Amino acid sequence: MDGERDARTRDESRPPGADGQPRPSRKTVLRAALAAGVAVPVSLVAMPALARGSVGTGTTPELTPSCDDGDHPTPAQTEGPYFKPNSPERASLLEPGTPGTRLTVTGYVFGRACLPVAGVLLDFWQADTNGAYDNTGFRLRGHQYTDARGAFTLTTVVPGLYPGRTRHLHVKAQAPGRPVLTTQLYFPGEPRNNTDSLFDARLLMTVRDAGAAKEAAFDFVLDVAQSPTPTATPTGPPPGTTWAVGTAYGPVDRVGYGGRTYLCLQAHTAQPGWEPPNVPALWRAA
Repeated sequence: MDGERDARTRDESRPPGADGQPRPSRKTVLRAALAAGVAVPVSLVAMPALARGSVGTGTTPELTPSCDDGDHPTPAQTEGPYFKPNSPERASLLEPGTPGTRLTVTGYVFGRACLPVAGVLLDFWQADTNGAYDNTGFRLRGHQYTDARGAFTLTTVVPGLYPGRTRHLHVKAQAPGRPVLTTQLYFPGEPRNNTDSLFDARLLMTVRDAGAAKEAAFDFVLDVAQSPTPTATPTGPPPGTTWAVGTAYGPVDRVGYGGRTYLCLQAHTAQPGWEPPNVPALWRAA
């Protein structure tokens, strides 16, 4: 359908670069840098280093200066009648004997400046392979939090169909201290996408076969204000203070770690494993 075509060709409609090819968006570039584990330089908030299409090719494409990826904040949708609070915290919804085609969904959560957002609560629920929801327990229900890179991974099964609806996953996303976004994620190429009144092509996942299983990807964009450049006044410890677990850091705070000085890129409270060299989304070497 036209909506699916528009979603797939969003990047293709971008103004071309010097080689005449469409330029990738900043969000696409940043996603690839995060996925590749590349240290994001000072230009993290202006330009990350790699584009998804260039990973492994040894080439660096021309970058676009705009954060807008053509999709704006992820659109909201109804939660439907089957949401239940207090789901268990787990990244895999699979239980022993769960039937269906295995599905792994990965992605990132970004704010308005295309910077990753850590600690975002993602609460997923869905129908089973037969199109039924578990309304008495928590089968195929669970929540998790994005990591320091703003990344998440969900392991589940492809949901089944039921009358009136196409295949979809439900999700609630909430950045720390921000309102909840309730929405749904869809599968491309589904015949019922044309007849489901709730279907929104902007919420299509990218899906591919992986042997007998399927892999999907989707990046959320939340309405979280972010500064594209580190202009905030330091709010943490004095410059030169050694990085420490439990300390609240803000943009442009400076810390020492391992004999080097690091600049904070986004506000967070230090956790074990978030040492500056390990989380380029939060720190860069000064």
